Formats: sequence, structure tokens, C-alpha cells
Amino acid sequence: MLDRGKVINALQDKERKFQEFVAERDKQRYALAEQLDEFLRYDYQAILNVLAERGLAWPGALPTPELDAAQALCIPFASTWQNHQDARAWALQTLRNRTVAAVDGSQITPTGEYSVPIGAMQIGWFVNDHREGGSYEKDVYFEVMAPQEVVDDESTNMESGQPDRRVNLLRFVGECQKLCELMGRSEHLPLREKPLCFFDGSFIISFAGQMRPNLATPYIGAIIQLLDCSKRTRVPLVGFVDDSHSRDLVTLMGHITQRHDGRATGDAAMLHGHLPATWGVRTPFFACAREDGLSKEGRAPFYTETVFTYMRLTSERPPARIEMPIWILEDGRAEEIMDLVRAECVVGAGYPYAIETADALAVISQQDRQRFYALFEQFAQRQEINFTRTRKAASKRVRR
Repeated sequence: MLDRGKVINALQDKERKFQEFVAERDKQRYALAEQLDEFLRYDYQAILNVLAERGLAWPGALPTPELDAAQALCIPFASTWQNHQDARAWALQTLRNRTVAAVDGSQITPTGEYSVPIGAMQIGWFVNDHREGGSYEKDVYFEVMAPQEVVDDESTNMESGQPDRRVNLLRFVGECQKLCELMGRSEHLPLREKPLCFFDGSFIISFAGQMRPNLATPYIGAIIQLLDCSKRTRVPLVGFVDDSHSRDLVTLMGHITQRHDGRATGDAAMLHGHLPATWGVRTPFFACAREDGLSKEGRAPFYTETVFTYMRLTSERPPARIEMPIWILEDGRAEEIMDLVRAECVVGAGYPYAIETADALAVISQQDRQRFYALFEQFAQRQEINFTRTRKAASKRVRR
């Protein structure tokens, strides 16, 4: 139980450190603003020339021809509204006769409470058909993960076997596979009847570069399969990151201006102070060319096949990062797809409605987890599976 007075005193003890942090952050933002002004003097071809001269294969990001169509990294949104009612009318008209789908997942990771490791994942999907007479599809897939699936093959020890990571991996792969299944259903449809599919997150999986190969390889394979499926079926796919801390554009700016700061803030925070506070405005697309553990080892060719933009969806928060396979940009469909993303965010009050719905379907609450473990205990007793529970965990259940 927290003591309010002691919390306040502890915060006051660190007041100076918080003030120093804010001052340093503001200093970084000012320096980045100056750097951005210098970067904006370069056009698309000039940036490519500088990168080629310096032999930079992974400069963070690569410009696309959209850069020359932007004014100070800003591509405006054509529509304006007087109120939310007008915005919603525009959104519904934009989504008319289109289909939008999203997949999201949740998981239960193994706990040291039980001597038998067990995990689970739940994948939820939502397909919303806006055609006349259309309907929607909401469903979930639930899978239990047995001890052999959650503990590393090389170890029988829960801790060294990294069970949490294995459950997270299986959920990630499951989400990608479900999206591929949804895209495959629509392969035969005309272009405008194919759904827009949302992936909740980034296709640039730098975190996998910090993993052992037996964990990293399935992540890489799942993303490659997902992007290839979109390209093959010509079903548009969008990765949505509401709170991005990526530094791809900042890194590119550093290479071009030769002013590097390893402590610099991320792209979204930098652009928050640069983009107009006009709803729907975005940056030009850039191809991702991030240098990380995967790209250094030649395991991330799909990075440069992914393009990203940052779009203003609220004046109070930094812009969201939106990714898509490069084929959408090359086919001239990027702005069409961005309008669908905007429309989904109007309906979802700043966040894609389809992702919100898929998340609500997939989420596993703390009460759900307790019910799951209660069902597991009943199952284990019926099947005469011997297991033990820690005394501390049992005590917590009684006290909480």
C-alpha cells in the first residue's frame, strides 16, 4: 500500500533531476529544429547523391520522390471540416463500399506460481464490410501452449528457457498468419474491393536483432511472409504505431548535415513541433533504411521494402507513424490508402476503429487470467497432472 506523503516527499527529492531532464530535452529539440532547417535545403536527388558519395547503405531512411512534392516536409490534407459531424460524414463517404480488417493479439505468459509452465494466446480479428448490404466479422482464436512450447528446446529451466519471449513470439506469428489468411481470401477480388488490412505495430522489428537466432528467425520469417503476401495479393497493408520512438528520419538528417547526437529525440517528437497543427497533414514517405542488428547482418532486406510517414491525428500528441509495403507507393495508391486510414481514425476518435475493435476482442484482462488459471487447475486435477503452487502466490490470492 502506498503512503501518499512518502510518495510526495520522494518526488520532491528528485525535483531537480526532473527539471534537468526537461531542460536537456528542450535543448535537444532546439538543436534538432536547426538541423531540420539545414536538411530541408536538400531535395530528393541531392540526398541520394550525398548518401552515395559517403557509401551509406543504412542511413536510417531513404527519401522517396514524394519529398520534392512536399513543402518543408509537409503534405497537406485536402479536406477541411467545420465540426466532427462533417468529419464523420466525410469518413463514412470515404469508407463507403470499402472493407477494412484488423488483427490483434494478447497472451498469458508462464508464471513461476506453477511448477508446470503453461501459456496461452488469443488472436482477435475484425473485418468490417462497408459495402451496401455488407456485414462484419468478429472472432477470436485461442490456443494453449504446453510446457514443450513455452520452454526453450535447449533448456528445461523456466528462467533460462525464456518462456515469456516464446509466448510473445507465437502470438506475433499468429497475428501475421491471420492477416495473411484474410488477405488470401481477397486475392481474386478487383482492386477496390480488396480490404485495407491493419497491423498493430511496426514491420521494422529491430528487437529481433537482440535475440538468439532460434527466436529471431521466426519473427523475420513472419514479417517477410506478411509483406510478400500483401504484394502478391495486392491487398493494401498498413502498420500503425500510435506512439513511435523510432529515429530513422533523425538519423538520416544527422548523416546529411553531419551533426550527430546519440541522445537526440525520436522522429515523432521532432515532427510534433514542426508539422502544422492541422488534422490529417503528413510527411512525405521515406523508405526505412535502419542500421540495427538485423540489417548489419544482412537479415533485413525487407526494411527498404517498407515505407513510412508521420501523420497528425491530434494537435496534442506527436504524429502517428504509418508504414506500408513500398508497392502501394509505387502503384500510386498511397494517398488513397492514407485517406482510408484517416477515415478509420475519424470513426475511432484518433485511432483506427478496426484496430480498436480487434484489440477489444483479443484483450485478456487480469480477471480472464485468473479464470484461465482456475480452469487449468481443474483440468490438471481431472487429468491427474501433478503440480505445485508457491505459497506466496496462494497467499496473494487470498489477500487480494
